[in-house]
Amino acid sequence: MVRTKVAAKGIGRYLLLIIVSVWTLAPVAWMVSLSFKGPIEWYAPNLIPIQPTIDNYISLFVPTNPIGGSFFFTSITEAITKPLINSLIVAGLGTIFAVLVGFLAAYGVSRYRAGGTFVIFFTLLTRMLPGATFVAPLMVFYASIGLIDTYAGLILLYTAVTLTYAIWLMKGFIDEIPPEWEEAALLEGASPWTVLRKITIPLTKGGLVACALFILILNWSEFLFALVISVTQVTTLPVQISKYVSAVGRMYGTMASIGLVATIPSLVLAYLIQKHLVTGFTFGRVR
Repeated sequence: MVRTKVAAKGIGRYLLLIIVSVWTLAPVAWMVSLSFKGPIEWYAPNLIPIQPTIDNYISLFVPTNPIGGSFFFTSITEAITKPLINSLIVAGLGTIFAVLVGFLAAYGVSRYRAGGTFVIFFTLLTRMLPGATFVAPLMVFYASIGLIDTYAGLILLYTAVTLTYAIWLMKGFIDEIPPEWEEAALLEGASPWTVLRKITIPLTKGGLVACALFILILNWSEFLFALVISVTQVTTLPVQISKYVSAVGRMYGTMASIGLVATIPSLVLAYLIQKHLVTGFTFGRVR
């Protein structure tokens, strides 16, 4: 009887795992399938393309390449090379600045109670309202100071928007470090910056990596601000995807292919830092 219950629980777990996996991976599988389909099969329900093609990927880098004849002509859009570089610059620098400033702010709040208890909660106000509520006045303000369609404008905006996440995430990691370790180093004659550089940062390295990856994904996939602030010079990949919707219809195959290309940098980065991610996600659970 006991073995039967254990076996039933095991089967139930496996079934649940299969259901969750299918639910999660099905959209990804469909996007991969769609990226290798021609225009005739874009609306077909088959998962495996009948006539696989890489024209969707070619059109990303050679926009003048016709897909399925003149009806699906992608010359209306530019190659994704520049939007890809723009996304790498804007999302990358925005992430670095947010994590750097967020770490220092979180350290001040955690160790010195900087700003009291109100300031840390005040930072949440930046995320309590949807971006659409203040995007119009932000656009007017940016236009008045000349930051429309500039790298600096998007980088500053991404840094400010994600700074709240960086502060709250890093404060949790810093709180897990006993202050006595830093105090002992100070008593030994180390300066506060030396303590921060040689004790606090190495101990929170996993948290810094996890925080950076989380913020990078947010910046990499951000659409609304990039659409409003950018015009032609700093168009990002999410904005570029929207350009494949035209009067002749939606270019689903091309949109699927650019979606897959856009996921590559995040996947590569996550793979390279996976060892630190495990440390960051489990930090503080085991003493």
